[in-house]
Amino acid sequence: MVGFDRAGYGESDPNPGRSVETAAQDMEDLADALGLGNKFHVVGFSLGCHAVWGALRYIPERIAGAAMLAPVVNYWWPGFPAELAAREYGRQERGDQWALRVAHHAPGIIHWWMEQSWLPLPTSTVVVNTTYLPNKRDAEIRRTFTADGTLRKKREMATQQGIQESYYRDMAVMFGKWEFDPMALPEPPCPVHLWQGDEDGLVPVALQRHIAGRLGWVNYHELPGTGHFLSAVPGLGDTVLRTLFG
Repeated sequence: MVGFDRAGYGESDPNPGRSVETAAQDMEDLADALGLGNKFHVVGFSLGCHAVWGALRYIPERIAGAAMLAPVVNYWWPGFPAELAAREYGRQERGDQWALRVAHHAPGIIHWWMEQSWLPLPTSTVVVNTTYLPNKRDAEIRRTFTADGTLRKKREMATQQGIQESYYRDMAVMFGKWEFDPMALPEPPCPVHLWQGDEDGLVPVALQRHIAGRLGWVNYHELPGTGHFLSAVPGLGDTVLRTLFG
């Protein structure tokens, strides 16, 4: 089992040309460098799931199975009904709406926008960890990790290449203009599983349900009374591995 820092995170070199496609290429290159074989499984968490969608689009013949846990969605994917996407988008804080709008329509200025301290609202409650979390477990995890300094340490480790090359470039890739719509992908030659909590305060469950409804080949697992931080759900890691390899 191999985990790695995506481009611009941790000790991995930044890639100014980073995209959904390069995220998939990075996984393929790493698998080949480590001699993992012709096929390998991929598991993505939250915003990092864009790399899994990229793998299903650009290197499907290399994927033995895929799992996505609380994958972040792009509100501008064409497969979403406009009314549904607008409704869920409008439920975000105004600062988050503007941050995503800039990331989509003007990604070249996202770093400048995010650094404007004069704005009356936080430019992104997600980046500053103040998003309202309706799930009690999520809220408690954030309180604990904030109090003991874990969140600060993780942020420092993640952004050591600069916040522009990590968080902000991730926003531009995830919420920018994609070369494909995940909901238009053909069925890949491997099983695909998606886990989503119904009390996720960061990813609208309504949009996730729509994706699962559009893609009959996605095995959708909705977790009742569960939020976004799925790695903290007791036993879920084992469940994911048993599902992929069983």
